[in-house]
Amino acid sequence: MDAAEFERLEASFQTFHAHFAPAFGRKQWRERSEDYLRGLLVQAAERGNAENLAEVTEASDRVLQRFLSEAKWDDQAVLRRLQEYLAPRLQHADAVWAVDESGFPKQGKKSVGVSRQYCGAVGKRANCQIGVFLAHVGPRGRALVDKRLWLPPEWTDDPIRCREAEVPETAQSYQSKTDLALALLRQAQQWGVLTAAWVTGDDVYGQAPTFRDGVAQAGWKYVLEIPRNTPVWPENPTWETPPYPGRGPRPHPQPVASERGEVRARAAALPPEAWQELTVAEGAQGPRTYRFAFERVRETRDGQPGQGLWLIHKQNLDGSEARTFFSNAPTDTPVATLARVAMSRCPIETEFEVEKSHVALDEYEVRRWPGWQHHMTMCFLAAAFLLTLQQEWGKKDAPGNAPAGAPDRLRAVTAQALRPHSVARVDVADAGAQRTRQAIPRPTAALSAVPGSLAACSAPLNSSL
Repeated sequence: MDAAEFERLEASFQTFHAHFAPAFGRKQWRERSEDYLRGLLVQAAERGNAENLAEVTEASDRVLQRFLSEAKWDDQAVLRRLQEYLAPRLQHADAVWAVDESGFPKQGKKSVGVSRQYCGAVGKRANCQIGVFLAHVGPRGRALVDKRLWLPPEWTDDPIRCREAEVPETAQSYQSKTDLALALLRQAQQWGVLTAAWVTGDDVYGQAPTFRDGVAQAGWKYVLEIPRNTPVWPENPTWETPPYPGRGPRPHPQPVASERGEVRARAAALPPEAWQELTVAEGAQGPRTYRFAFERVRETRDGQPGQGLWLIHKQNLDGSEARTFFSNAPTDTPVATLARVAMSRCPIETEFEVEKSHVALDEYEVRRWPGWQHHMTMCFLAAAFLLTLQQEWGKKDAPGNAPAGAPDRLRAVTAQALRPHSVARVDVADAGAQRTRQAIPRPTAALSAVPGSLAACSAPLNSSL
């Protein structure tokens, strides 16, 4: 990669930031947003805290920390502009909204929302924060586009603790993770700039009738994972009237209880011919193919048969990792579509990994509510810029043809190109003394060490599945 390409990437970064700068309001916050965004993209090996970001920007760590924790810029205004920016880049008829959560291990009790709970990041119960996220996933790429921090009851039951962490009053009442996920979807629907016809999520969301109802009432079709012990009824259950004892009101017809069964039992009882192999996407290692079976059933509500739904059974080709899904899609929906949407949640897990390793999504040192919201928003912007590079400089029509390790090389090239020509600044200490940081020149000697051109590094950082 030559110097001209470095300059071209710097120009792309300036154009990208200029799109979002007005949403930050005051001039000083617009300037600091550029510093913070650049720092997220440049820092690679170091943790993404304010001190390390300051080493590769033209702002001090104290200034960057204030930008996160004290500046009054509206992160929702920035996120709306992000969705507007992504709409022409991601919009597709096959796009899906994916909701999921991610944990952030933390020490101590002061970080807002921290509690001892199951944390997927470490695979066990741990002291952590939990965020609920909304992602847009489709053939043209994927992106995290909004978030909510979940507050466990021990926080919402303690208004003093919430006030000390600067939790706004509107967020101090308890909301479940499914409540937050539905709020994210409704917010995106209200903005109306980035859209999708489908919603998917894991069994945290699929097992909640209120969430399924809310999604359906808002006009979305869903394919949501459910626990494999979920009880269901046949699509046409048998009803019988108990004998009349001769006194009191006559009994009403009741469904035959023996017809209700867990979804895993139904999957085990399916004949071999009920299963079919379907390819849901082209992955980096080849086609992603699984075994599926589809049937119509009725969900269980208050022990009784509820509405009719699709029941989707999925297995790996070797019969392992069985999963089950509910869908409210019409009966004439192609089964290939149901399979594709069911597996569209996987990319959000990959996106969490990418943003944690490439833009420091989980590396922050803030304790209060505004700081968490601001850091997450800035990480979404950093990831969107990498997506922009992939689409504009890479082989966006054939992500599967990219060389192995392309996302990491794209990240390495970006880190080199966006390092400032120099970082010379004066910080004013509390006592009024001044200290000057040493200028850090752009490492032009490192150009030859960057593998390949940027075009060769671009995909599949945001390949859809």
